[in-house]
Amino acid sequence: MEKIGHEEDYYKRFYLAIILAVALAYIESAVVVYLREIFYPGGFTFPLANDPANAQWVRLMGVELGREAATLVVLLTSAWLIGKNFRLRLAYFLTLFAVWDIFYYIWLKVLIDWPAGLMDWDILFLIPTMWASSVLVPVLISLTMLAMAVGILHREKQGRPLHAGILEVFGYILLSMIVIVLFCIAGQHVTEDNYKDYFSPFCWLIFITCEIMAGGLYLRCWQKKTPTTNSL
Repeated sequence: MEKIGHEEDYYKRFYLAIILAVALAYIESAVVVYLREIFYPGGFTFPLANDPANAQWVRLMGVELGREAATLVVLLTSAWLIGKNFRLRLAYFLTLFAVWDIFYYIWLKVLIDWPAGLMDWDILFLIPTMWASSVLVPVLISLTMLAMAVGILHREKQGRPLHAGILEVFGYILLSMIVIVLFCIAGQHVTEDNYKDYFSPFCWLIFITCEIMAGGLYLRCWQKKTPTTNSL
């Protein structure tokens, strides 16, 4: 059964992923600071007031779409280079993404004292359409991803790797798609006044249910003692 190798190597790679994610988060937050100075000189508040037909908005948002895609490529390739097998690469990607996302908000707080609180709304992503929610939601997701990554790495280091069967893989894909749909639906309401209502347009009940189910699928993987057919 394949192991990471020396324990020292295990910790070096994990800390390397964290350092890289913190640095990428600073780059991300710096870009957002510039964008907000351009589009929201009076302050970034909801409902958003930008005109989608504005030529400058359309041009810079096209550049922003490319930057977001490039950031995902950096995270994926970094995880591939740091990890030695599929499970480790998945764990390092989860680590990179989670730390990057959390420190993105930490750096924004340091640079421009935003967000004022975890319930402040934010634009999360633009691919394939605008995603939106309160800051708390991506932070909770990132903490979940980080906890899962640490568990995967811990079991790998012990020589008892976690294995996901078809049920778990399909379940995670389905739950991820549901949450993305929630983000996209909320993103269509960013110009409306109901952003102050934290239970609309983002459906917290469905999100919390997905979080609980994701935890349940992870526990199923954790309890498996031997690899199963068609497992990862």
